[in-house]
Amino acid sequence: MRTAALGLGTYRIRPSVLNEAVVRAATSPADAWIDTAPNYLDGRAQSLLAPALARHPIPVSTKVGFLTAQATKDALSDRALTLEDAERGHCLSTPYVHWQCALNRTELGRDRLDLVFAHNPEHSASDPYEALRAAFTALEAEAAVGTLTAYGVATWDGFDTGTLAIPALHQLASEAAGTEHHHLRAIQLPVSLVTATAFTQALGEEGPIAQAAELGWQVYASAPLFGGELPRLVTLELSALLAPHLTTAQACLLAAASCPGVTRILLSASTPAHWAEAQAALRSPAIPTPTLRKVLDVLAAT
Repeated sequence: MRTAALGLGTYRIRPSVLNEAVVRAATSPADAWIDTAPNYLDGRAQSLLAPALARHPIPVSTKVGFLTAQATKDALSDRALTLEDAERGHCLSTPYVHWQCALNRTELGRDRLDLVFAHNPEHSASDPYEALRAAFTALEAEAAVGTLTAYGVATWDGFDTGTLAIPALHQLASEAAGTEHHHLRAIQLPVSLVTATAFTQALGEEGPIAQAAELGWQVYASAPLFGGELPRLVTLELSALLAPHLTTAQACLLAAASCPGVTRILLSASTPAHWAEAQAALRSPAIPTPTLRKVLDVLAAT
């Protein structure tokens, strides 16, 4: 069993070290990846990434959905956004998704986007599936003209709450594309020893991760260390059970990377040491499923 690849997340990273973080991520060109969004770092993430990406043209996933103050103002001016959606701060309408994709390309300095996630559709004012239908329609059209390669759905708790389901997403994308050969190719969700519902299901070959993997989709694990809090929640005994040769943080990261079906772990590592530690952890053999089950059971009981 292989561990997931490592990708640079930009949600929590310090702006002052973003350029150096991109350089570090680019040192493994075979599996380098960066995940960002137009609302990250107070709306500056993509523009801050652009100079480094021009020198290191590695793949990037970005998002559509959440609005920044400037995007709201500009989209309203361009009539790509309704006042109702502007007040809500979230939009997945077809006109807005086209508008945001164009802005993403401009801010990232790219003519073609590698992967665009519909961001937290559970925040939509209407039925999340109706919002996604509109978004998928726009994203399939973007793919058809060559301005994006693939799209996905990023959620925090949409799968845990039952708001979203992989078969329904697959059906929606098929309808938007007019064929089962659509461009919906990825999901992003939290996977860690404490955000463990989908993790536990995957160990039994069930749930959204297993279903996405069966369709050949990529699965991006966000918050693998639960915002840095997880190492404080895992005892030294559990850490040693997971991987006695690693630090607690490394063991927790390797646990998420060992989840069957997860293809990439997203980590906001601001220092060279943290990135090197993460790389070393993911070079270790995957943690066996029985061990993962035991640790998850212990944590669930505490």
